[in-house]
Amino acid sequence: MTKTIAIDIRLIGKNRTGDETVFRNLVRAVLELDRTDLFLLLTDRADEESLKSIRTRLGTNGQLPENAEIVSLQATNRFIWNLIAVPMFLLRRKIDVFHTQYILPSFIPRRTRVVTHIHDVSFRAFPEYVGFSDRLFLSVFIPRTMRRSDILVAPSQFTRDEIVSLYGVTEERIAIVPNAVDPSFLVEPTDADLVRTKNANEVPETFILSVGTMQPRKNIPLLVRAFARIRKDIPGLKLVLVGGKGGRHYDTAIDDAIREENLGDAVIFPGYVPQEDMPALYALARALCFPSRYEGFGIPLLEAFAAGTPVSASDIPPFHEVGEESALYFDPENLASCAESLYTLLIDENVRRRCERSGKDRLMKYSWTASAKEILSCYQSYRQS
Repeated sequence: MTKTIAIDIRLIGKNRTGDETVFRNLVRAVLELDRTDLFLLLTDRADEESLKSIRTRLGTNGQLPENAEIVSLQATNRFIWNLIAVPMFLLRRKIDVFHTQYILPSFIPRRTRVVTHIHDVSFRAFPEYVGFSDRLFLSVFIPRTMRRSDILVAPSQFTRDEIVSLYGVTEERIAIVPNAVDPSFLVEPTDADLVRTKNANEVPETFILSVGTMQPRKNIPLLVRAFARIRKDIPGLKLVLVGGKGGRHYDTAIDDAIREENLGDAVIFPGYVPQEDMPALYALARALCFPSRYEGFGIPLLEAFAAGTPVSASDIPPFHEVGEESALYFDPENLASCAESLYTLLIDENVRRRCERSGKDRLMKYSWTASAKEILSCYQSYRQS
């Protein structure tokens, strides 16, 4: 029997990093696999240019499959979206499954089964890194989400264990659906791609790359100070920090570290880099450093593996789960440990080659097609009969 599945795709096209990457690729893979059920893709955008962009990102040749349509639910902000727009839609339409992320609408009919993605619970594990208003909001609505959802989706065993430990959810209600890399990373960049990306983003000849938001839990100041320790031994080495400088919850300690270490223009902030440039940017990098204190998964590790770029990563459980022996790990609270890991990765060709070979093998264990099959299984298992 054909069912109707509504998926919240608001993040797609908003230049977010990990969360957008996950839903864009996961939804696209789901639509490629399931040509039977009806998929209603919910967005808060209504202008044709934005809708065309979404169709391009999710469809083939700019066209969605016949069993999928974009539904625009206009709302002035996320509160109106959850308080009014989505509840009204769910009341008007008979929806068998509703799939969203983190925060549920104020009302969902009992007839509708709920699948909720929880990418990580950093806000609970490290509340000191979250503003008071956000902590209050999440402390009220996340437990409600946990109770109402028929199934929660976590990207790793680590995140599932955290949800069980911090929120008391039973393991049986949590499905592990791993992330993967954007398909663009599976095509080797041409020489022309490398030149274009280098010029467009004004990146240097020799650099360490860091990718992601610049919140305190990302631990970027440690990377900046570790870079300062090793740069004098590697002529021309620079640090490229891709992400939103000055964005929400920006860690001002990054600026302090740059100033105190007298790094000046040795640290480069290219800002948002278009998705089409990212594979080439990784390939241009001498190494990727991922110094986070807390993550739910770690897509940049897989992106670096795809590009053949060696990885230096903090010694935390989800990174070991994703990368196993394909990266060099360091204590995220120890400056010397981070500096030593980076220096080894940059100068030891045997280590670099080992990491490159191992990373390619590790990458093969993750695919959006496999993850989409897991999500479809969640939809099937948690539908009403």
